[in-house]
Amino acid sequence: MYDDPALLEKIRQQFDSAPYPNIPLDASPKENYDLLFTHSLVTPYYLRHQKFIPTEGKLILDAGCGTGSKSLALAIANPGAKIIGIDLSEQSIDLAQKRLRYHQIENAEFHVLAIEDLPKLGLQFDYINCDEVLYLFPSIANALRAMKSVLTPRGIIRGNLHSALQRAGHFRAQQLFSLMGLMDSNPEDLEIEIAIDTMRALKDDVDVKRRTYHSNYEGKDKKQIVLMNYLFQGDKGYTIPEMFAALREAGLDFISMVNWRKWELLDLFKDSNDLPAFWAMSLPELSVEDRLRVFELIQPIHRLLDFWCTTPDATSPVTPLTEWTDADWEKATIYLHPVLQTERFKEGLLEAITDLSPFNIGRYLPNTAGTSIELEIVRTAACLLPLWDGGQRIHTLVERYCQLRPCNLITLKATTRDEAFAQVREFLTHLEVFMYVLVAKD
Repeated sequence: MYDDPALLEKIRQQFDSAPYPNIPLDASPKENYDLLFTHSLVTPYYLRHQKFIPTEGKLILDAGCGTGSKSLALAIANPGAKIIGIDLSEQSIDLAQKRLRYHQIENAEFHVLAIEDLPKLGLQFDYINCDEVLYLFPSIANALRAMKSVLTPRGIIRGNLHSALQRAGHFRAQQLFSLMGLMDSNPEDLEIEIAIDTMRALKDDVDVKRRTYHSNYEGKDKKQIVLMNYLFQGDKGYTIPEMFAALREAGLDFISMVNWRKWELLDLFKDSNDLPAFWAMSLPELSVEDRLRVFELIQPIHRLLDFWCTTPDATSPVTPLTEWTDADWEKATIYLHPVLQTERFKEGLLEAITDLSPFNIGRYLPNTAGTSIELEIVRTAACLLPLWDGGQRIHTLVERYCQLRPCNLITLKATTRDEAFAQVREFLTHLEVFMYVLVAKD
């Protein structure tokens, strides 16, 4: 898969000498809800199929697992799943094994293996996490095809690419340091110091320094930061059109950007309800690919083009809840997103209910919501409690709502089932947008 074996060897040496990411062995992602939300198979599966998938017994691959921090997140975010990690770096694999043993994750194994050799494992995966790896391949389509070959029929791949636009300054710096000979072999302490000395010596308003250099290059993790930015062997950048072209070449369907709420084109306008005439007419007609392309041209803020994809199938398009009929709702099952089904989250909810104070559900998944979302206790938060017992039909939540608010506080008339149904449907629709709850079709 690599036309240049020498480059592949440089990449392997770099990660052997400086295993990545350099995260302490005892660090745990258990309280990092955003990270777990991203690494949960439940999230992309729901986005694709509008169904809830239990993770018990699933097989998950961490392709290019590095030192195992994401493998640990995958294990915690997908209870009951088996984790397989592969990487080219023996040093990284050794640290990954130690990390998961330290956290008492037993259902995991690791192999020194290239992605193109995945068929040798003789396994089919329900989810493949390929984080911070794809951009190192000469052909991202070939790498995607290799992973697709070991994917179950409804399996999902998470991959990402460095953005050519957001990271343009770093690519220029890499060319500079390559020209200086700092990347002729595996960069060591001397090359790192020369790179830092160069940046220190430049005036602060020099473009390449202004765009790339910051205080972290002087901190305790400077070796890792310099290697992964200024002296990163094989690093390349891509655009949205190139990402979609690779997916088509590999025969894969795009599902969503991983941080899709931060790719919302309308959020870039001062008033999304009062767009210039051209955009008001054009935006509704744009494809998903074109909307993302417009976003990256206007606002190239994302270092990674981070996406989920899957094999093509005959799945019906997801229908927004705003278009559901009452009959659709009656047949659906409502779940709390599993990463929120923790004692800490429940304690916060119970405390808010006891104190009769608003419950700020938004602080548990701030990157997902992108805003602070407070639930009014009687109408919404207290209705979520049955979800800790598992998925619920809407009539269970409607009955609970009627008990919590038996009458209209102004007219004192008894709350009818239709009124309660409408209220429950309204707040579930609001929470489902952020995937705090999943409203799954049967």
